[in-house]
Amino acid sequence: MKKEYLSIALPKGRILQDAVELFSKAGIDIRHILEDPRRLVLEVPEENIRFMLIRAQDVPVYVEYGAVDMGIAGKDVLYEQGRDVYEPLDLGIGRCRMVVAEPEELSRQDNPSGWTHLRIATKYPNITTRYFLERGIEVEIIKLYGSIELAPLFGLSERIVDLVQTGETLRKNRLVEVETIMDVTAKLICNRASLKMRPSAVRGIIERLKEVVEG
Repeated sequence: MKKEYLSIALPKGRILQDAVELFSKAGIDIRHILEDPRRLVLEVPEENIRFMLIRAQDVPVYVEYGAVDMGIAGKDVLYEQGRDVYEPLDLGIGRCRMVVAEPEELSRQDNPSGWTHLRIATKYPNITTRYFLERGIEVEIIKLYGSIELAPLFGLSERIVDLVQTGETLRKNRLVEVETIMDVTAKLICNRASLKMRPSAVRGIIERLKEVVEG
């Protein structure tokens, strides 16, 4: 009798190609999933695995509720959402950092040690709120979904909290990094029930990816 597919959610967006390469190096070649951006499901019958492409922010939701057994999610998404999932492996892909940034003109006279109340635009209200409240700084959050860099330029906020890789987008918009909140990489996550019900299949994937990451 054929086993039920192990389901794995891959995030659309910036780390998809790196994630696909990881699985391919682990002996599960799914590189052709990149050929058709409209393709959302790919079955690998010889491995009894089904891959799904899901919006990055939705991956932890699918994993927590058991709609999929495993997934790949950025540390930023996991910390922001606080989902109840098992995180067995840091994959080391999608490296970037979450920073506080402000306009160049403001930074010339600014002193972060004197901050008491800030207005910040961000896609990460929970992480941002915790970070500043732990330092005793009141923060007014403006949640945005698009280009965060525009907020200070049009007076919506004084500062932003966002992800950066090279910092080039900040520089082009005359913003500078002031503080680093956290370094971010992508993690392999698992549904806790799947780990108990299908330990061999789940741990098999963990070990195969671990060999690639550590190798």
